[in-house]
Amino acid sequence: MRHVISVLIENEAGALSRVSGLFSARGYNIESLTVAPTEDGSLSRMTIISTGSDDIIEQITKQLNKLIEVVKVVDLSEAAHIERELMLIKVRATGKDREELKRVADIFRGRIIDVTDSTYVIELTGNTAKIESFVGAIDSSLILETVRTGVAGIGRGDRILRL
Repeated sequence: MRHVISVLIENEAGALSRVSGLFSARGYNIESLTVAPTEDGSLSRMTIISTGSDDIIEQITKQLNKLIEVVKVVDLSEAAHIERELMLIKVRATGKDREELKRVADIFRGRIIDVTDSTYVIELTGNTAKIESFVGAIDSSLILETVRTGVAGIGRGDRILRL
C-alpha cells in the first residue's frame, strides 16, 4: 500500500542524509521525496512516498522518531489529505501536433510556459494520477524531457503538522 509520510525535521546539514539512510539501511524504497523549509526557518518539512504494509510503515515511523533531528512524523494516508505534484514537460510541437498539444494541455488545465518554433514547455500541477494521465494522453515520441517535483502533501481540515 502507498503511504504519504510527512516529517517535521530540524533544518540542519546531514538531516536529509540520515532519513534517507534509514530507509536504505532497512531495504525500504523511497518513491518520492520533497523537502523545503517551513515558516519557521529552523525546521524543514519532508514528504516521503513509500510503499509497504501498515506494519512496515509503522516500523518506519518508529525508526524515524528515534532520529534526533526528527521533531514529528505523521502518516498522512491515515486520514483525508491533499496531494499535489508539479511537472514541467518539454514536447516537440511542430505542424499538426502543435494545436493538439495545446488542446490536451487545456483539457488537463496545464499552462504552456515556453514556446519556440519547435517546442512547448508545459506546466502541470495535480495529483500523481493526473500527471501520469497527461503523459499517457500525448504521443510519447513528442516528449523531449520531463521534470517532476515529487508529491507534497498536507492534511485536510484541522489536522496539522506543527510543534
